Amino acid sequence: MTKDLLLEIGLEEVPARFVRGAMNQLKDKTVKWLADSRIEHGAVHVYATPRRIAVHILEVAEKQTDMNEEAKGPSRKIAQDDQGNWSKAALGFARSQGVPPEQLYFQELAGVEYVYATKSSIGTQTAAVLPEGLLSLITSMSFPKNMRWGSHELKFVRPIRWLVALFGQDVIPFEITGVQTGNVTRGHRFLGEETTVQEPSLYVERLRAQHVIVDVSERETLIVDQINQLAKDKSWEIAIKEDLLEEVLFLVEYPNVLFGGFDPAFLNIPQEVLITSMREHQRYFPVFNGEGELQPFFVTVRNGDLKSIELVAKGNEKVLRARLSDAKFFYEEDHKLTIEHALSKLENIVYHEELGSVADKVRRIRATADLISKHLGMAEQQSQDISRAADICKFDLVSQMVYEFPELQGIMGEDYARKAGERQSVAKAINEHYQPRFAGDLAPSELTGAIVSLADKIDTIVGCFSIGIIPTGSQDPYALRRQAAGIVQIILSHGLKLHLNDLYAAALSVHESRGLKRPAEDISKDLSDFFALRVKNVLSEQGVRYDVIDAVMASGFVDLKSTIERASVVQALAAGEDRNEFKLTVEQFNRVSNLGSKAASKNVDSALFSEQVETDLHEKWVQLHPAITEAIALGDISKAVHTLSALKPYIHSYFENVMVMAPDEAVRANRLSTLAGIAEDIAVIADFSKLVW
Repeated sequence: MTKDLLLEIGLEEVPARFVRGAMNQLKDKTVKWLADSRIEHGAVHVYATPRRIAVHILEVAEKQTDMNEEAKGPSRKIAQDDQGNWSKAALGFARSQGVPPEQLYFQELAGVEYVYATKSSIGTQTAAVLPEGLLSLITSMSFPKNMRWGSHELKFVRPIRWLVALFGQDVIPFEITGVQTGNVTRGHRFLGEETTVQEPSLYVERLRAQHVIVDVSERETLIVDQINQLAKDKSWEIAIKEDLLEEVLFLVEYPNVLFGGFDPAFLNIPQEVLITSMREHQRYFPVFNGEGELQPFFVTVRNGDLKSIELVAKGNEKVLRARLSDAKFFYEEDHKLTIEHALSKLENIVYHEELGSVADKVRRIRATADLISKHLGMAEQQSQDISRAADICKFDLVSQMVYEFPELQGIMGEDYARKAGERQSVAKAINEHYQPRFAGDLAPSELTGAIVSLADKIDTIVGCFSIGIIPTGSQDPYALRRQAAGIVQIILSHGLKLHLNDLYAAALSVHESRGLKRPAEDISKDLSDFFALRVKNVLSEQGVRYDVIDAVMASGFVDLKSTIERASVVQALAAGEDRNEFKLTVEQFNRVSNLGSKAASKNVDSALFSEQVETDLHEKWVQLHPAITEAIALGDISKAVHTLSALKPYIHSYFENVMVMAPDEAVRANRLSTLAGIAEDIAVIADFSKLVW
């Protein structure tokens, strides 16, 4: 026999960003508890609104399953004496398992006989274990931020105000913070009232009658469909940003979409300002025309019915008008601020107490960007643009607009720089140097912004590493991992001939001028280890096998383009149709590398050759070596591997006919040196010994 199980935790309004996580956590914990308790069940449904999280499990067994568990004890040698009597060890094992000694038996495992006992446990009625189980389940939940209320010790995301716990039609009795479980839930705060849920299957419809759409997917569909219908009716393009939709979804229990307008005069402000004000401050969806131009309208979602919807729209228009008036004032005031005056204000903003002011950071960005430009051999005009962009890349941080809307840093800088007469590439770089801002974001589209972005990000990383701020575990308060991933993305996106160690060196040389708390060599080593993980992540995201990653990175990873190319070629060969042939080639390479590593030098004396195969191998390698080197320099790794593979028959004959570790010391050293040169070419591509077949 089975019954449905329902658990609803009624709360004061939970912050929208916490609701989905709480809902998923409740589901996971419930499913795990049922499994641990040996209670079989059917499908699991979870629900959530700002005021509740709930789980509904279908077809829950009324009784735990019986358990027969086999336990292994000591070996026969220890369990019995010479007369076949049970030893103290065996008797103690029987007591620990709750079985009489006569129920012990022997089984063979890996050629050794051990004593075993089968422990049986009769399942308990589910109703008997539910109260304590659900109580512990709820109190074990954790959240990004917790609170306590009244005199209670429990920490929870928000105060618990009611509890519904039903097994079939029966209430599961327990209490948390003075709140007793029952079968009464609460409807919409203003449109609904308390309602009784006689059994779990009625839960969704009982709440729907009280103006609560408790099913998250249904509520999302309602919102999206209403927005799309409004867009169709008005011939609008309404931008539904996923993170805003997610937030709105968990701000309402009974959604109804409405729209309003604002004074078209506000459109003279950059549309990014208007969109940010609507989305971030008011949770409004902006409206565009077919050409992607912002229109003087907004769309929002009401937590309620359609009654007096026009009045609600006017109230939202009034609030937005005040917000946009503030933005207009800030925007106009910022135009009175010159770039030079803004830069002087950066002297008074502390970047980090050990790394100076924001102005100090800007000077380091400029110096590092100039070194990168020089290394890449940039043209004079582009170098000047990079220097100017680096000089003014942070000036908008002191603007009133960025103070009010921090997420507009860079965006406002680009707008203000254009209006101040800066070159187009310089203005754009002020915005783009923050890119990529997050995982999945684009790298800067233009080289000027890319170089300034590299300089900014590596300055942050090197500065933090130089004073001992290195990410550990999940702790990364300065988002250094994201900055490093951004550096890798930028170098690869623009195909820059810039090695990571050259980038470290540029930033370290700039930081050395202020004095380093740690030796530069130690910082460089930490940087190398840190970036190695970022490069591994990139390769892993591209589907490269773990052993191929290890093999390729063992040959170095500072040249990112080469690393990606080498990984691609090796993976293709290791998993291709000719992988068996490639495996034989790799075996030859590995043997060459193992012996070549024992060589004292790579100087080969052909006069010491005593076998024709020695001459053949050395001459063939001398012939192919320039082509291998050229292919690697040009990034044609496939050609380099193919050229190296042409040595395979010569290597095979060499090992078949020559004893490398000859008794004569000079001959032995010369043969090792012959292999050392080949091994060096192999090592540039990968450490093939790390491949797993």
